[in-house]
Amino acid sequence: MRRIIGKYEGEKRGPMLIVFGAMHGNENAGYKALELMIKMLDVEPVTNPHFYYNGIVLGLAGNLRAMKQKKRFINKDLNRCWTKENVEFAENHDKSELNEELLEIKESLSVIRKEIKRYKPERLYVLDLHTTSSNRGIFTIVPNNQNSIEIAVELGAPVITNLTNGLSGTSMQYFNTENMGVDTIALTFESGQHDDPLSINRAIAAITNCMKIIGSIDGRHIENRHNFLLVEYSKGLPKLCSLIMKHQIKPGDDFEMIPGFHNFQPVRKGDRLATDKNGPIYAASDGLMLMPLYQKQGAEGFFLIKVLDHDFKQTK
Repeated sequence: MRRIIGKYEGEKRGPMLIVFGAMHGNENAGYKALELMIKMLDVEPVTNPHFYYNGIVLGLAGNLRAMKQKKRFINKDLNRCWTKENVEFAENHDKSELNEELLEIKESLSVIRKEIKRYKPERLYVLDLHTTSSNRGIFTIVPNNQNSIEIAVELGAPVITNLTNGLSGTSMQYFNTENMGVDTIALTFESGQHDDPLSINRAIAAITNCMKIIGSIDGRHIENRHNFLLVEYSKGLPKLCSLIMKHQIKPGDDFEMIPGFHNFQPVRKGDRLATDKNGPIYAASDGLMLMPLYQKQGAEGFFLIKVLDHDFKQTK
């Protein structure tokens, strides 16, 4: 296990794509997908003389320390630590003064800033690969801007907007133009359940489609199976959704999700969804279930989302 999972730089200049795997240490599919993706890029010019790559792709491990311990995180969820305050503290203090998650931030940004300084890209894309503890359904999480939504829709999986409302410190929130000093678009892709072997395949497909969308590779050199895998697994799911509410878990709540819920499962107002020390927890409204928590670590018990019309202007 290493910070830089792999790097591939094309002969032609183009965008920089940074892909994170294992931002949560118990989500290994993204890490494994990146290992395989870089190997495929290395051999592609040998097997296909017409192949060329525009730009550079950099695969990074998110939380190496938690990954080694097979935990979601050590001290605090790394995907809630990417705030300006935390980043400034991490970058301006010695390693001996930092906890595990701040060390991860310091080390990752050191690599990223060096590559940006060296390559000087005109456009930066950041794709954060995740998996969920619940079954069924893949999806892309986006910030509320039109460019991100349009790219996400082309990936071939359902798109969720507003999911970070009320959250802070996610990678998607930190990696923006202001913080990176270059025009930046960030997305998060959930490729399936943690232990499903096909989650790796779907993560590879998402990386491949992303490369095509941003112009790093020619669509003629991509096997149709990549896009088919995402489209097939998304069959019957809504194209665009928005957050209704999330259930926040506080320390000592003794939260426990009712078994059997899965992503995009319809729920009705009043349905019993979970329990905690105060008793049953019921759905506050009709909606679709997203990311019900079936693991020990995590601060959100579940999310409820609603289907949006395909008119993307609604998300502005």
